[in-house]
Amino acid sequence: MIFGITKVILSIMKTAISVRDNLFQRIEKYAKTTKMSRSQLFSEAVEEYLNKREREALISKVNEVCEKVDTSLDPVLMQMQVLSLPKDEW
Repeated sequence: MIFGITKVILSIMKTAISVRDNLFQRIEKYAKTTKMSRSQLFSEAVEEYLNKREREALISKVNEVCEKVDTSLDPVLMQMQVLSLPKDEW
């Protein structure tokens, strides 16, 4: 039996950035406290930032569509939902 070998190639791009001194000090302190490299910290921070912005852009597009179309619940479906609720005393 012949076993295959999987070759994994990680693509890593090196870059240089400029940050304010006080921000760099905070970055250094956080990286040391969490035993995380600055590269990992920057990568995770940028990924989180981009995910947040992409989520906001998607929500904005959905809201834009909702402003143009009727998103109200069909009255028949609404009545069916009301009737399906248990009759609890308040």
